[in-house]
Amino acid sequence: MKAIIVQTTTNNIKEAKKIAKILLEKNLAACIHISAVDSLYTWNSEFCEEVEYLLNIKTKKENFKKIKSKIKELHSYDVPEIVSFKIDDLSKDYEKFIEENC
Repeated sequence: MKAIIVQTTTNNIKEAKKIAKILLEKNLAACIHISAVDSLYTWNSEFCEEVEYLLNIKTKKENFKKIKSKIKELHSYDVPEIVSFKIDDLSKDYEKFIEENC
């Protein structure tokens, strides 16, 4: 099994929890961490600074397309961040946890 972390951000905790809950209910993720982060970026040529909620979604690589589609469906942003990171090494126990919960 190849494990990945999918990352996205939202501008409110309610939306972050809604996305997380649906991904977990559909067995697309084994675990999701949500953290408040300070985001600085440009949008429409303007500097923006705000608190966002970062979701780190632990899953199998094979679930990425379904997760991306579900995030686009549920997300309020015009251009939501949807990126994945390959996990090179993980413990056998955690790999089993992901496998059993996705």
